Amino acid sequence: MSLETVEPGMKIAVAGTFGPVHDGHRQLFEHALRFGDDGVVVGLTSDEFATETRSRSVPPYDERRETVSKVIGELDDWDRAVTIRPLESEYAIVRDEPSIDGLVVSPETAPALEEINERRREREFDPLTGIVAPYVLAEDGKRISSTRVVAGEIDERGRRLE
Repeated sequence: MSLETVEPGMKIAVAGTFGPVHDGHRQLFEHALRFGDDGVVVGLTSDEFATETRSRSVPPYDERRETVSKVIGELDDWDRAVTIRPLESEYAIVRDEPSIDGLVVSPETAPALEEINERRREREFDPLTGIVAPYVLAEDGKRISSTRVVAGEIDERGRRLE
């Protein structure tokens, strides 16, 4: 979905593990803040869910929550109402909360929007507007990812470390 089709007055969600936070995550947060004039909900994976879905180590929830809160505060030029909530399972917040209007996704996670909206329709909720935030590329032209940062290939800004 193009950004021109995003309606005013939307509550926007963004979700992830966000550990460590990098420029790709900053792009997701910035999109959520830009379009979330009715508020932003950040679904932050719980420690249990993060370890179920990752083979690498992940900082503890409280540490990730503090970092996400700080980064969002630095990016929030709109003074949005932001809530950070634990995400216990895939799609839990956006599937279960009718007040959310849109979801910021990466190109990698965009296909999941169809399944999310199918589950929302089953609950008689309105479908979500998808807001695709493009990948942020590192100096080497490959996308920035937490896996690459943890592996020591790049720093959180995409600068090569090897």
